[in-house]
Amino acid sequence: MLDISSRVRVHVETLPATQNDMGVCDAFEQYVPVGKPDAMNAPHPPKVAGIDSTVPAPAHTVAPVPGTSPAPAANPQHAPGALLQDRLAGWVSDLTTLHELTERLVRSGTLDDALQELLRAGAALVGARRGLVALEPADGLGPVTTIGLGLARSDLGHMETVPRSSLSYGRILDGLPGADDGIAEPDLLAEKGLDPRHREVAARLGYAASFALPLATAAAGRLGAAVWLYDEPAEPSERQRHLIGLYARHAAEHLARLLELERTRTRMATMAEELLPSRLPRVAGVQLAARHRTSPHGGGDWYDALPLPDAALGLAVGSVTGSGPSAVAAMGRLRASLRAYAVMEGEDPVAVLSDLELLLRLTEPARSATALFGYCEPALRRITLAGAGHSPPLLLGEHRTEFVETSVSAPLGMLACWEAPSVEVQAEPGETVLLYTDGLLHRTGDPTDRAFARLHAAAAGVPRALRRDPGAIADHVLRAVLPEGADTGDSTEDVVLLAARFE
Repeated sequence: MLDISSRVRVHVETLPATQNDMGVCDAFEQYVPVGKPDAMNAPHPPKVAGIDSTVPAPAHTVAPVPGTSPAPAANPQHAPGALLQDRLAGWVSDLTTLHELTERLVRSGTLDDALQELLRAGAALVGARRGLVALEPADGLGPVTTIGLGLARSDLGHMETVPRSSLSYGRILDGLPGADDGIAEPDLLAEKGLDPRHREVAARLGYAASFALPLATAAAGRLGAAVWLYDEPAEPSERQRHLIGLYARHAAEHLARLLELERTRTRMATMAEELLPSRLPRVAGVQLAARHRTSPHGGGDWYDALPLPDAALGLAVGSVTGSGPSAVAAMGRLRASLRAYAVMEGEDPVAVLSDLELLLRLTEPARSATALFGYCEPALRRITLAGAGHSPPLLLGEHRTEFVETSVSAPLGMLACWEAPSVEVQAEPGETVLLYTDGLLHRTGDPTDRAFARLHAAAAGVPRALRRDPGAIADHVLRAVLPEGADTGDSTEDVVLLAARFE
């Protein structure tokens, strides 16, 4: 990145060195006598495509009208120096514009935001109003998406009906040669060989010209293509092509990094989901629903529900410390171990957690975990619970909404020997027990006592019409507890919510 001040004193003697170092424009052979403009204090250009550039467009890039001659200079002997200063000021203006646009691009933290910023900046650089970017990595690993600027989803749908070989960006995506410097179509409707469907869509959407550019890096190969649409016949100038080419090369490198990050997040989320139950069991007398939100780094929150002998049901939620692949793997091992212990001695939740604590201490001494296990007897509407450093369940019913009083105990792996007494929860017909992980409280951003109060208020406020469906209860609680944006994949905490409604 270059840090260039808004006013630069330019010396004529530095022209050859500047041309060789910058490489922005070719050396010119003759001087045209013009007046000396105050190029560095020129007014700002109009706002284009949502970008209000703080750097004025250099006056030297405006092509002279054919048949006219420039006005004579007030002082001809100083004209060459004035022209050189104007040229250099224009180069500095171009570099400053690129600096500002790339700074805005690197501040985008998600792939979608970066694609939108690419479209807005590109529209300003080529003088267009609308456009779209098609992300389609050549390695076939995805993600594949199309994002528009000034185009609705229906407009993008219309463009997708055009044969791919007829679209300039489609030819780029197909890897056809000759598109490295972009494909300009200055007057689409005047082209004789234009596909009839393309002509129809262009007329419907009201664009008459386009300029497409590939998005590629040396390491990642082709990532996709961007195209900007003009309302009237037009094409970018040589200077505009040069600037958008420089910007697109930098944008492609940034997109490649975000793309790899997005793929890593997707793999982590997929791996975490695969380690959790693919479906919940059907047991007479109780209805189950679960909600799981994975953080981008991959956390160790988990849940489980498994049928046990004598028509019983084992319910469990827990959280492993840390994040990333190691935490996800530890979560999978812990959940599998708990299932084995629950089948053997599930009617005694304290014994189940004691065995789990011993296993964790022997196999992973540097890791700790919280867990809550309940032995559920649906026919009796009773749950026997034992917890290890975990938040208490919440009982939601027609006449009460209250936290279950569980004993205070340390997390698994924190003490030489863990043991805590169990408690019994006796539910009434129609009541629901909510088991959750601490991520639900942490994502609120509130202190612990206020987060518990928010959870209690959300459960108490579940509408009466939703209380027969544990899934609807869980969704309402998540919406009410988590502030706007905290229920997205960009949050730093995993969330697990397991609801069991007794009939």
